[in-house]
Amino acid sequence: MCGIVGYLGEKDAEKIIIEGLKKLEYRGYDSAGLACKIGDSVKILKCKGRLSNLEELFEKDPSSAPIAIGHTRWATHGEPSDVNSHPHFNSSKKIAVVHNGIIENYHSIKTELIQKGVKFVSETDTEVIPHLIDSFYDGDLLAAVQKAVRLLRGSFAIAVISADSDEIVAARKESPLVIGVGDGDYYVASDVLAALSYTKRFYYPENGDVIRISKKNGIEIFDASGNAVVREEKYVNISADAATKCGYDHFMLKEINEQPDACANTILRYCYDNNISLDLKNIKDLSRYNKIYIVACGTAYHAGLIGKIAIEKYFKIPVTVDIASEFRYYSPFVDDRSIVILISQSGETADTLAALRNSKEAGAYVLSITNVVGSTVARESDDVITTIAGPEIAVASTKAFTTQVVALFLVALYFGRISGNISDSQFDECMDELEKIPEKVREVLKNTDIIKQEAMHIKDYDQLFYIGRGCDRVIGMEGALKLKEISYIYTEAFPAGEMKHGPIALIQKDTPAIAIITQKDLAEKTISNIKELKARGAYVIAIASEITEELEKTVDKIIPVPEAFGILVAVPAILPCQLLAYYASIFRGNDVDKPRNLAKSVTVE
Repeated sequence: MCGIVGYLGEKDAEKIIIEGLKKLEYRGYDSAGLACKIGDSVKILKCKGRLSNLEELFEKDPSSAPIAIGHTRWATHGEPSDVNSHPHFNSSKKIAVVHNGIIENYHSIKTELIQKGVKFVSETDTEVIPHLIDSFYDGDLLAAVQKAVRLLRGSFAIAVISADSDEIVAARKESPLVIGVGDGDYYVASDVLAALSYTKRFYYPENGDVIRISKKNGIEIFDASGNAVVREEKYVNISADAATKCGYDHFMLKEINEQPDACANTILRYCYDNNISLDLKNIKDLSRYNKIYIVACGTAYHAGLIGKIAIEKYFKIPVTVDIASEFRYYSPFVDDRSIVILISQSGETADTLAALRNSKEAGAYVLSITNVVGSTVARESDDVITTIAGPEIAVASTKAFTTQVVALFLVALYFGRISGNISDSQFDECMDELEKIPEKVREVLKNTDIIKQEAMHIKDYDQLFYIGRGCDRVIGMEGALKLKEISYIYTEAFPAGEMKHGPIALIQKDTPAIAIITQKDLAEKTISNIKELKARGAYVIAIASEITEELEKTVDKIIPVPEAFGILVAVPAILPCQLLAYYASIFRGNDVDKPRNLAKSVTVE
């Protein structure tokens, strides 16, 4: 959540900050601001609302500066307001700070500072940072920041400027931060996307690092003990165009349509000559492990539920799937015989990171699946599988989900073959079916007219239900999440056989329900459950891979999807759910890419 951008160089810093913040809008925000060094003073512009409001402020009071920091805020401490917006500053307004994360001990620090005569103007936890830095400042900004961050407890990425120095000092603990280097220009950001238009060379500071950036000495990095350290420069091979809409009306629609290529690229990355190479360098003999935990949040959690089915089938050991925010507090059976698979699109999800560290302390082998090279989850795991989905900008996740399902299927086959639990013929069949998935996804995208019609039908309802069995139930859970995220229609998913045990009381005349039917062995049972809904007056849409006469007689509408092998059916079958959510949101007049109250990368607990 939130976005940080900083710049030091010869270009117009304020304009670079605003453009960089636009690239981070997907992270979710409710206010924006910037601070720049002009002469021996710091100029601050900030306001509630969209970046367009900040641009208007800048146009009324334009300036050109070589050093600036900027921020988009997603409110945690204090309501969205001009005063609570970042940057925050010390009493003399000579030191300005932008901050992503949460300072857990801000109240005790604030109380101590107030006792010393400091006056606070905002409700935020962030405001303690510039005042704390000021209390240590004697002309050396780096030393003051180093002393201050040692007293901060929580998660944070910060960037600091002072009227008295020509430098940016940044620091990170838990929250993401990257440092970009160009030709005499330097960038600080929460995400490489903010600076990709200017450079592809980045440093990824480690937890506890403090960084000083100046024209004189370039980038200097110090660890938590204050020792100068060298971090490896990495080349990020992502096109700046990846963060643009490329002619689509919204990022979400673009990313839905990118799924055939995203799945194909992920398959090609790890599969060749009818074999799988995941390059897991740190895993021990598979026979030593007796249980697997899959840990994730939101959409990634749903991918984990689907992956569980395949891993248990092919590796034949028990798999527990848990939500990261719960797992981190209750995981008593994790030990050195456990495999913990973490799934995170951003690789920066706070609860997932906490689960990672707890698991490593317990001695478990930790494998992460993420879409972001160099993310904290990727760096701290024993091994990592990177999905080749490309940047996902829309808040509602689409291509991350489908590529995560592909990655989990690969894990299942890989473990199954090494352990000897899957025969060569089974493996070959699975690989053949996997190669067909991108084309099956393209097939769904070729015929979206009926999906648009049904989205128009459901757009005015206040509630909707998904039902399904087995893998279909999980597809329904993800479909329900997509619909509630962006259309704001209350949507819930239930096991089809469980409706009669309570939830069917919610069904009234014309209540919309979506039934997922992609598994032949469960279709007959699910159709019986649909009849229970129809008897209570429900309007039922079926997303089905086999259209039978009985199904046609039972439901109101059918959205066909291609048949697919095993859990891979989730990949083409989720697309109608994604598109229903997208078009229903459009028809309701919502901001599809930036739904209310949500953020893309949740870096607070």
